[in-house]
Amino acid sequence: MINILVNMKIISHRGNINGRNIDLENNPVHIENTLNSGYDVEIDVWYKNDKLYLGHDAPEYEVDLDYLNNKKFWCHAKNLDALKLLLDEKIHCFWHQEDDYTVTSKGYIWTYPEKHITSRSVIVCRDFDQLNELEITPHGVCIDNLNILNML
Repeated sequence: MINILVNMKIISHRGNINGRNIDLENNPVHIENTLNSGYDVEIDVWYKNDKLYLGHDAPEYEVDLDYLNNKKFWCHAKNLDALKLLLDEKIHCFWHQEDDYTVTSKGYIWTYPEKHITSRSVIVCRDFDQLNELEITPHGVCIDNLNILNML
């Protein structure tokens, strides 16, 4: 598994590193700590009433365009207004709900767990054990628990 991880982009899911933490997901302080650890981060972005927010199920944390203009962010637009604004501003983003696949604005294939992949796929994983069964090395993996990397 070490060889496959060396060649992949590791993306924290909503800023999580030590497993899912619903209370801290999409919190800008939590995300900053994750960025400082060297990881990319998938974040959930809303645009409502002319303001940008982070939050999974609803807008929670107000942010601005300067904050979102970070090459380490993979912005999951949570509403159409957010998607349009992110695309207009050339911020790396994607939209999906329950789709098996969606293409990001930079041409990567955001892939639902346990679906077929390509070398351009970013797979959403529940844990790193899923990577042992891959026949192709994806571009990246998005996961909540990155602790295993410290054990390798």
